[in-house]
Amino acid sequence: MKTAIITGITGQDGAYLAKLLLDKGYKVVGVIRTEQTKPAIGLQFLNIFDKIEFKQVNLLEKFMVEELIKAYQPNEFYNLAAQSSVGLSFKSPVDTFE
Repeated sequence: MKTAIITGITGQDGAYLAKLLLDKGYKVVGVIRTEQTKPAIGLQFLNIFDKIEFKQVNLLEKFMVEELIKAYQPNEFYNLAAQSSVGLSFKSPVDTFE
């Protein structure tokens, strides 16, 4: 079975990509922020929330990313993580840049 890791899986694009990959028989690992509290409404809407393995990873921590890749040895890695709030991007420009 192929494995795919998706950062930004709780966003619209990440949710639909996860659905596509699950339909193709992939194991999907969803990377979420270590402090994430936002519910994964899109994943629940697509009825795939329970089919995804979630890992909390701070993408700014190289060690955490390396450990994630070592642990799952993915065939594919999709980086869709991004700041999605325009208002917050202006309040925290450094965080947005990172």
